[in-house]
Amino acid sequence: MKALIFDFDGTILDTEQAEYTAWTQTYARYGGELTLQDYLPWVGTADPVFDPYAHLEAQIGPFDREAFDRERREKLYALLAELQPLPGVLDWLERARSLGLRLAVASSSSARWVLGHLEQHRLHGFFEHVITREHVERTKPDPALFLKAAQALGTAPAECVAVEDSLNGVKAAKAAGMYALAVPNFLTRHLDLSPADRLLPSLAGLSLEQFLQELKAGIAVLRETRGP
Repeated sequence: MKALIFDFDGTILDTEQAEYTAWTQTYARYGGELTLQDYLPWVGTADPVFDPYAHLEAQIGPFDREAFDRERREKLYALLAELQPLPGVLDWLERARSLGLRLAVASSSSARWVLGHLEQHRLHGFFEHVITREHVERTKPDPALFLKAAQALGTAPAECVAVEDSLNGVKAAKAAGMYALAVPNFLTRHLDLSPADRLLPSLAGLSLEQFLQELKAGIAVLRETRGP
């Protein structure tokens, strides 16, 4: 393997939990409910698979969407301010750099969102390329983001490990012809991520060197991380 291509939301920084919390809290303020079952298909993609505004309107009737969104964003930014990179991420990035592996990000989110957070947490310098939804016509589960990242790195997809947290991301990585390492978070541990080549509860649970050694030896044991 020559490259690691990281998803961003929920993989590097757990923005997905913050997003879901902000949505559910604002829904509750308006008298609605947003279940995890309804929300999960939206995780990892920018495709219009779910309309949270229409979903709330079906529950409570017409409402001021702009006012709702202002309140939701205020809650979101307060939650985001408390986030730190997920366990093991920084160590893997540092070890990848020392081992000479190529690094990129492939995210369904916007460049402004991803770059802003990477710069805030001083992670941007690890990555040669940051590929976001502006670079492709379709986001995950379409493989375009991962293929674009591999192309930017000049690396064959088969020589890349995609690090993902969502089913949409895993599907995209596999469709791109990459090895898919799934590291689910609080939200995505509820998903069936069995299409991944390997599951890890956390990047902190295994060193990058050990992962690469096992990968080289042909060991890709699927680990069950589904929580209660």
